[in-house]
Amino acid sequence: MTIWILRAIVVLICITIHEFFHGYTAFKLGDDTAKRAGRLTLNPIKHIDPIGTLMLFIASFGWAKPVPVNPYNFNNMKTSMAITAAAGPISNFIFAILSALLLKLLVSINGIDVTKIMHSGTVTFDFWILSFLQLTIMINIALGLFNLLPLPPLDGSKILGGFMNDDMYFRWMEFEQKGAYLLIGILLISYIFNIPVISSLIMPPLQYFTSILMDFSLK
Repeated sequence: MTIWILRAIVVLICITIHEFFHGYTAFKLGDDTAKRAGRLTLNPIKHIDPIGTLMLFIASFGWAKPVPVNPYNFNNMKTSMAITAAAGPISNFIFAILSALLLKLLVSINGIDVTKIMHSGTVTFDFWILSFLQLTIMINIALGLFNLLPLPPLDGSKILGGFMNDDMYFRWMEFEQKGAYLLIGILLISYIFNIPVISSLIMPPLQYFTSILMDFSLK
């Protein structure tokens, strides 16, 4: 139960950072839609999507309620949309790296015996901190990787759109709503029938980058 509570806290933090930087980047590029909608905030309640958050708990990847963006407020629609979309995953990767640096700092300065603490069976303050940082690293990487998949409405589709010509771009964006239903269908089928469609794409890089940051932090 302790880990589930901690995991819930980390998930809320990660999706809040992800969505905040979408809105903040759009705002800096000329679109104040997210700000007017009250989404340019670090209040996690404003960013929760029930289904996407549930998937984060179940499979370590998911999404939040999309920050509203009006691409017609940008000077360059395709490029600004791509940059705005990329800001979410990038913020998660940066947060994962910062968490790894903080973990390394705690281990090196305080001389924490990570193995002893994590296998002691006792829930101490050090256990909470170590678990929090480890979950922060893993969930941020998972969230960033999942959202980079080039399937509408995920961020990766908008980043990919930035490299398309205008005609192809608008046809691609028209597919976004249908893509959302397709994505939910894929996730449900994967979960119900235990077919690792998304996880087969996400898990290899997730394990690789998580192990790199954890090895760096604990040495």
